[in-house]
Amino acid sequence: MRLIADSGSTKTDWCLGTDTRFSTQGINPVHQEEAEIRQIFADELLPKLSKDIEVSEVYFYGAGCTEVYKGRVEVVLKETLQLSIDNIHVYSDLLASARALCGNSEGLVGILGTGSNSCLYNGKEIVRNIPPLGYILGDEGSGAVLGKIFLNAIFKGSLSQDIKEEFLQSANLTYMDVIQKVYRQPMANRFLASISAFIHQHLDDQTVRELVIGNFQQFIQKNILPYKRPDLPFHSVGSIAYYYQEELMEACRREDITLGKVLKAPIEGLLAYHAIAAAD
Repeated sequence: MRLIADSGSTKTDWCLGTDTRFSTQGINPVHQEEAEIRQIFADELLPKLSKDIEVSEVYFYGAGCTEVYKGRVEVVLKETLQLSIDNIHVYSDLLASARALCGNSEGLVGILGTGSNSCLYNGKEIVRNIPPLGYILGDEGSGAVLGKIFLNAIFKGSLSQDIKEEFLQSANLTYMDVIQKVYRQPMANRFLASISAFIHQHLDDQTVRELVIGNFQQFIQKNILPYKRPDLPFHSVGSIAYYYQEELMEACRREDITLGKVLKAPIEGLLAYHAIAAAD
């Protein structure tokens, strides 16, 4: 039976066959050594797999699963599931998004979640990828950068005092707490992205809404337009794209590009892609 996984740094969505769905914590081989990945699989993956069901093949799509790091996941999957390495396929989360959104068609693809990424996909493989550079140097359009823009706006006075006070009170934060979380504590990107929940609740404030649209425009300008394929639709996946679809559509309108599919997560599209591939 085929096991398909879509993994981010926070959560991994698994599908066994066509019906069995479950989640484990995220796997990112850039930040996790083999021992840590092995422990997660032992504690969270194996208990979800029935001893009566034999996994014959694994397709694992994940954040950080580049050519340099994907071997860590391959080795642990091989050991955990006792499979031949030939039956283990580990790919990047960007290819997962491209296959889920475009199937076997050409398209421009964007990931807009905690972080962001993009590619030009020819229907079979990624043919060009503009480096995202992370939330400090890049990641335009992402939740982390949206949070960064929002904090900049409230502390530098671009947003109203009422919005500032409401946010700090609802989040139970002070200015120094924010500085600590961003500069002194781990996973600052997750903290920044978590601010999206407050932002989404205040889209009726036009200044807040413009922050969101501007963030998407920066993503399009720096990560989509440089592919120079205005003939192709732009598809996107991720929680930020999904929950801010109206703002994303407006950003696309302003940048004169066509918005195609928007998915919250790739797993359903991946199931459809692999079902078609198996039939062929």
